[in-house]
Amino acid sequence: MNKEVYLNEDIRANEVRCVGDDGTAYGVISKAEALNLANKMGLDLVLIAPDAKPPVCKVMDYGKFRYQQEKKLKEAKKKQKVIEIKEIKLSAKTAQNDLNYKIKHAQEFLNSGKHVKFRVFLKGREMATPEIGVKMLDRIWEMVQEFADRDKSPSVEGRYANMLVVPKKQN
Repeated sequence: MNKEVYLNEDIRANEVRCVGDDGTAYGVISKAEALNLANKMGLDLVLIAPDAKPPVCKVMDYGKFRYQQEKKLKEAKKKQKVIEIKEIKLSAKTAQNDLNYKIKHAQEFLNSGKHVKFRVFLKGREMATPEIGVKMLDRIWEMVQEFADRDKSPSVEGRYANMLVVPKKQN
């Protein structure tokens, strides 16, 4: 919430639609009247809808309002799920037994709910034929498809062929 909030004297409009903290509508009044109203109640005049015609202001305790906004943000952050992506690097010439070992690790990661990104590094002349990396990723996909879903099909980016797999959805 980086957007600037205008309070009291910072409000530039001459006329505002004023609303009380308890929902009381004071109608369209001058900024001076709205400020007097806020001062009498010991509260702040906060601009909440600057684009409206006339702009809408609310008489409220700004400190309390800010505290509640921060509390909402923290609450939303708590409920947010952090997705962890594990990366498994391979070569285009990785032997089958090494591949089986890496697939076993990928299965462990997927079972614990992590996403797995397979990256095939293309060396030297392999760069001339990046399909080698894509074929390797297709082979890997055939080995992991019973316990994973493919999020992104294999793609070549620079020296790497990449593929992202995610845990299978439980029904």
